[in-house]
Amino acid sequence: MSSLHRYFPAPVRNHLSALRMLLVFTVVTGVIYPLAVWGVGQVLFSDQANGSQIRTNGKVVGSSLIGQSFDLPKKNPNDASEAARPDPKWFQPRYSAADYDPLASGASNLGPTNQDLVRSIRERRAAIAEFNGVDPAAVPADAVTASGSGLDPDISPAYAKLQIARVAKARGLSEAQVHKLVDEHTQDRILGFLGEKRVNVVTLNQALSKLG
Repeated sequence: MSSLHRYFPAPVRNHLSALRMLLVFTVVTGVIYPLAVWGVGQVLFSDQANGSQIRTNGKVVGSSLIGQSFDLPKKNPNDASEAARPDPKWFQPRYSAADYDPLASGASNLGPTNQDLVRSIRERRAAIAEFNGVDPAAVPADAVTASGSGLDPDISPAYAKLQIARVAKARGLSEAQVHKLVDEHTQDRILGFLGEKRVNVVTLNQALSKLG
């Protein structure tokens, strides 16, 4: 007869056995398993496990998974009412209902027949066309509509190519140089057939900064 059976009644023995199992599973599932998953992630998928960080001169400047704005500095940083102005030297992301704030991730709740949305899209199309010096009919749909998360870092190749002339002129580069960069950052469909071709604006601008 075990010492538990000798000194403790059945209800106490049952509780002690349950406590022992709790401690064992706490160690296995709460310590050993998480450490094993973390270790495998760091060894085999270090970049993904650490948030796909983008660094410049050793400093984290963003993530390839999360879009961000590329605007000119505000004339008055303390003026919250001052509208953001896109910087012509950078490729611009698609419109974001969250203003690329990770704490405000989400899409607009306006439906496709909502007149406020229709008017906003018309205004965005006109503004983008003027900013890039193109005809409004050339502006693709993803340039004027928000993604579901409001943090999508990708744009269509069509929207990226529409911006090439403006970026090249603002940076004093040839359009061929910038076009080559866009081609290099155009990603194919997942597995060759899922989704659409896309260009990651964050990584594209990171490469652009190295050109000058």
